[in-house]
Amino acid sequence: MSPLYARHKRTTLAIATAVAAGALLSTGLTTSASAQTPAEVAAKPLAAAPTALSSAARAGLLQKAQAGAAQTARHIGLGAKEKLVVKDVVKDTDGTVHTRYERTYAGLPVLGGDLIVHTARSGATEGVTKATKSAVKVASLKPQITAAKAEKQALSAARTLGSAKSSADGARKVIWAGSGKPVLAYETVVGGLQDDGTPNQLHVITDAATGKKLFEYQGIENATGTGKSLYSGTVSLNTTLSGSTYQLYDTTRGGHKTYNLKHGTSGTGTLFTDADNVWGTGTASSSTTDQTAAADAAYGAQETWDFYKNTFGRSGIKNNGVGAYSRVHYGSSYVNAFWDDSCFCMTYGDGSGNTHPLTSLDVAGHEMSHGVTANTAGLDYSGESGGLNEATSDIFGTGVEFYAANSSDVGDYLIGEKIDINGDGTPLRYMDKPSKDGGSADYWSSSVGGKDVHYSSGVANHFFYLLSEGSGAKTINGVSYNSPTYNGAAVTGIGRAKALQIWYKALTTYMTSTTNYKAARTATLNAASALYGSTSTEYKAVAAAWTAVNVS
Repeated sequence: MSPLYARHKRTTLAIATAVAAGALLSTGLTTSASAQTPAEVAAKPLAAAPTALSSAARAGLLQKAQAGAAQTARHIGLGAKEKLVVKDVVKDTDGTVHTRYERTYAGLPVLGGDLIVHTARSGATEGVTKATKSAVKVASLKPQITAAKAEKQALSAARTLGSAKSSADGARKVIWAGSGKPVLAYETVVGGLQDDGTPNQLHVITDAATGKKLFEYQGIENATGTGKSLYSGTVSLNTTLSGSTYQLYDTTRGGHKTYNLKHGTSGTGTLFTDADNVWGTGTASSSTTDQTAAADAAYGAQETWDFYKNTFGRSGIKNNGVGAYSRVHYGSSYVNAFWDDSCFCMTYGDGSGNTHPLTSLDVAGHEMSHGVTANTAGLDYSGESGGLNEATSDIFGTGVEFYAANSSDVGDYLIGEKIDINGDGTPLRYMDKPSKDGGSADYWSSSVGGKDVHYSSGVANHFFYLLSEGSGAKTINGVSYNSPTYNGAAVTGIGRAKALQIWYKALTTYMTSTTNYKAARTATLNAASALYGSTSTEYKAVAAAWTAVNVS
């Protein structure tokens, strides 16, 4: 496992990479309604708005409701064979409590029998909202068809969804009250995969008397969650609703999942799940249950996927539509992050004191781009080709950051500026003048190949900056740059978008495992020629930018 960011004079530990293998106080004064300002009206909480409940308060309400479930069932007129099971509770600002229940009949789950009891602050029942208005009652609990037959029919109905298979528990007896008169039925959950690779959780309801299919629904759903990340602010995350629980599982981007290693160092870990689809707090925590690092990691994977898809038409790291997975909370105080092609996964440590996770956007883009390199040019991680490998990840990591257009982490030509691995607020690398980090090379020399690959990468990073933005002093997104050239000549940039296209085409079409800097010059010229023509401004700019870093 090679270090992503080499040990630095100001750095005690490095990130690793492997390419193989986010109340109003009363003054006592009164104000007439007509005298209130719009802001004052807006600030006043609505009586029926839900109030925030602490975990303990919510647990207490749930416990109280379950303890009184039998009395509630009688109070609202349920039959002797019916029981209530508390599922959820919401409390309003005015003290009204809304308790959601599932229902059973003679010990069998009643599908479509859920209801909500609304209780005033005084304890009086204000009303009941029921999924079905029909009385739950069946003549017989003895099925006329076997569970095996119901299961077989359910599997047959699901064949079009790919690799259908029944759950380990087989078909279960239920009361179906989802439509019309309640009847005895079987529920079969069909697993396997859907046609697009999404996990299948098809629920098939079969009439236990006739064998007729009554209903079916997919238990796997896509949802949009909210991530309160550490580095990128509040972001939208694509998640999956399975039953009543959200998973940090993005089926729209190749099935990317985010796992919790809980400070372990092996295995896949535990998939992050949540009840309200809000992930993290926006602040770092040393707790292994913290979701903030997971929110950053999921967001980084999401933006990296979209960057490659929308910029290059590349569908995932291997371009096969399959997403990698991410693991956070790796090790203890692990100031590292790495891509491992053998597990096709991205892994993040929590940083110093387990409070500085290395999950920033450009780090995510950098690391997963190692996977792209491994599955395209396969640049050997040594010598000049190793420097080009590292630079490729810096280049595309920068591309991801600009692509995301996130106001909390604006695009720049600084690498790792958010994670503060040096402890003094400086970034790990600078693309406009790489030597500012104290070790990277601004220009090619015959000794560049002997440097650590993170320092020899400076030549290509400098080339990319010059090709994109040109030489000299300028300010971009609030960051000041001043890029020099080896020969003192001015270089005019062609824009980052074109520079990215050229580098990507060179990587995927003209570079090989042993490409060095001279060969990289040829590869990018070939790419520029193919994309824009051999007499184009872009072609000439590529040649000038390489000359400016002493590669000819």
